[in-house]
Amino acid sequence: MDSPIRQKIEPQAAPERETSAPPKDKQDLPLPIIKRGAASGQGSDIKGSGVQGSGAPAPASRFLTSLGLLRYVPLILLLVATGGVIGLYFQPPGLQKAMELLNLEPGAGTSTPIAVPAQKGNGAGAIAATGPLSGIAPGPQAVVGLGRLLPDGDIVTLAPPFGSNDAKIAVLKVEEGDRVERGEILAVLDNEPELLALAEAAKASVSVQRATLAQTRTSVRASIEEAEAVLAQAEAAAVNAKQEYERGQVLVERKVISQATLDQRLATHDQARREVDRAIAALSRYQTDDIEQQVDVVVARRNLEAANIDLARRIQDLERAYIRAPLSGAVLKIHLQEGEKPGTEGVLNIGNIDRMTAEVEIYQAQISAVSLNDRVTIDADALTTPLTGRVSKIGLEIGRQTLIDDDPAANTDARVIEVTVALDPASSATASRYTNLQVIARIAVGANLSGEDLIGLGPGGDTPGTRDPATRDPGGNP
Repeated sequence: MDSPIRQKIEPQAAPERETSAPPKDKQDLPLPIIKRGAASGQGSDIKGSGVQGSGAPAPASRFLTSLGLLRYVPLILLLVATGGVIGLYFQPPGLQKAMELLNLEPGAGTSTPIAVPAQKGNGAGAIAATGPLSGIAPGPQAVVGLGRLLPDGDIVTLAPPFGSNDAKIAVLKVEEGDRVERGEILAVLDNEPELLALAEAAKASVSVQRATLAQTRTSVRASIEEAEAVLAQAEAAAVNAKQEYERGQVLVERKVISQATLDQRLATHDQARREVDRAIAALSRYQTDDIEQQVDVVVARRNLEAANIDLARRIQDLERAYIRAPLSGAVLKIHLQEGEKPGTEGVLNIGNIDRMTAEVEIYQAQISAVSLNDRVTIDADALTTPLTGRVSKIGLEIGRQTLIDDDPAANTDARVIEVTVALDPASSATASRYTNLQVIARIAVGANLSGEDLIGLGPGGDTPGTRDPATRDPGGNP
């Protein structure tokens, strides 16, 4: 046993506190259970949370922290979208500087933001182009549009004649680039021999009917003369028979001849009168002296007319074997060769390249600024000098654009109106070699401008210094 003094000096050990287990329904809660030591009173064990002392956080705490960061995702997406809109529509100076330092270009090469709102020009300003031509400065008082060079009257595609069926090309009489005249035969089909034989047969039939008509006229004329002669003979016989009968009556009274002889003369007289009646009836078939009015001649003439009609039809059918030029111009392209059957692409293309035009597509929002006789300049990479002309026709129907610029940011579904430009004689001669060439047209507009004063144009084209740098040729020549 320890002495009472020792017991007073040594501190009494703190009694251990019994920790009871948490209720059964709260065992899953992350509440720490602390068990204090009897001697030190400072050590502690953290149970339930998996953390002892001041160690690293448990996996459950890391998961809660990740959930908290998700609250910032919408804000990040909003900031990205706002930056994209600003770069798409405005391109602030800071963004432009950054793109310049990084050697980047907006819109894959365009000189303006990808989306540019339409700009309306005032009395002294420009009418800006949008869509495919947004990167081209239209210049003062000008509307810019894409176009193509076409012959006057467009390109004509020749198809086989109607009714040629399965005929093939037998002979091609032209080559690409040949000049042809209206009505000239350009190709011959292999059905020509059959149609030619039918035409020759019809021509022979006409000859037969013509000979029949001549024969009929001669026969009718002879018949009339014969009938007249028979009538005259019958009348003479009738007169003679009458006289013999009258003489016989006198002789019977004198007892010179018998009554039987008189009766015989009476019968002869009656027979002569009937012959006269028969001759008159035969001559009555020819009611007029005009040969052409005789029935037989009329029938023969109608047969000749029918033969002529059949000949004309056969000659018309013979045209199914030929492909003729509908206009004077040049052969632009041949789609078939000899021995091939014409298809949906036709046989060949022809156009009047002596008079060239440009078909320009103008956006519907800008067409009100364009008027007839407005001066137009046309340029393309293939042209060494610009072409000039004037607006000759403005379309009446709005349609979908068919010409697209090579700008990847260009609008491909714009609504446009076609404007036809008649080129000047010198420009037409230059453009005759570039059918279907895609060009850029600048139409000078403005009520206060007219003639050669429009956008500084003279009779030969642009005045030096007035051309847009965007329309210069690849060599940089003005």
